[in-house]
Amino acid sequence: MPYLKLRDGAELFYKDWGTPSGQIVTFSHGWPLSSDNWENQMVFLADRGYRVIAHDRRGHGRSTQTWDGNNMDTFVDDLQELFEYLNVRDAVMVGHSHGGGEVTHFLGKHGTSRVRKAVLVGAVPPLMVKTSKNAEGTDLSVFDSFRQAMHNDRAQFFLDVPSGPFFGFNRPNAKKSEGLIRSWYQQGMNTSFKSAYDCIKDFSETDFTEDLKKIKIPVLVLHGDDDQVVPLQAAGAKSVKLLPQGKLKIYPGGSHAIHNINIDEVNNDLLEFIRV
Repeated sequence: MPYLKLRDGAELFYKDWGTPSGQIVTFSHGWPLSSDNWENQMVFLADRGYRVIAHDRRGHGRSTQTWDGNNMDTFVDDLQELFEYLNVRDAVMVGHSHGGGEVTHFLGKHGTSRVRKAVLVGAVPPLMVKTSKNAEGTDLSVFDSFRQAMHNDRAQFFLDVPSGPFFGFNRPNAKKSEGLIRSWYQQGMNTSFKSAYDCIKDFSETDFTEDLKKIKIPVLVLHGDDDQVVPLQAAGAKSVKLLPQGKLKIYPGGSHAIHNINIDEVNNDLLEFIRV
């Protein structure tokens, strides 16, 4: 399996699939998952001649479980190293949830010289937590409850999240997938406790407002209007107003994980956006 040794000695696991000379599409996963969460999109695009690259964020999946560095600045610096190592050019970046924050901060901090377009899927920007200037946000007590649930029984918490709000399986008449629940659980439990815990603060309290304003390339924002984790009106609907070239597509009844549930629609939306 391919790994990149980073500047501090940590090893970053990555997948590099498809046609080596093809248009590059990169994927950044959500909390507390890994690159495996993007497999449907990666196979779909790789089968159509694209080169698809996805990594396990440090502390997640198969990457090194570092004690420190579980924050957005470190994550995007890791990604910049990976892009340099793999000579990523003219890419389309795709990020879900926390990974959408990673894409946003990467472009805000490292610029767009390697990237031509981006896609944010159920992404956390501009800011998740409720503040005096962000009344639509989620109260800090909710994220505190996440931290407490991890301390009390991480394994049970990591079953409750995918069994309920993440995929929308708590909705009436939802078609529940035991396989998706188990996959989420496995990915989550493979992430270090410290990284998963620290990243609750990172995805909820990082303010991406200024990053969004800096991104001058086209950005497609995909968001479900029944996203119970990152509500549309507090996230995608606000982000698209800050992006100079943002375009929002709303998925009626869509959950937080539209790329796992509305697979064909998301795949076709990605393909259409990439091709233009």
